[in-house]
Amino acid sequence: MAISPTQNSLKKIKTDGWTLAQIVEHWNPFGKGGGNRKDLFGIIDILALNDKGDVLAVQTTSKNNMNARIKKMESDEHFYALSSMRQASWQIEVHGWYKEGNRWKVKIADLS
Repeated sequence: MAISPTQNSLKKIKTDGWTLAQIVEHWNPFGKGGGNRKDLFGIIDILALNDKGDVLAVQTTSKNNMNARIKKMESDEHFYALSSMRQASWQIEVHGWYKEGNRWKVKIADLS
């Protein structure tokens, strides 16, 4: 079974030394089309903290979908959330996962 981009990002975040990491998206069974995923603030899949008090917010996807996710995050609909996270000095990343040979690799866009 293939590993999801969310699970890949969660593993990377923990490997990178973030002490706490939590998936903050959830399934909404009453959403459009019989159900949909709901991200924190409409744009965040994972939230992580380290022992220095830093906060990391991650949107995770495939490498091919990175540009669409970034446009969504920077859209008028989500501008206030993204702006508020920036003002709070959160580190904001988009993880784009792709497979090279038999290994998963990630391209990271920093939107902080």
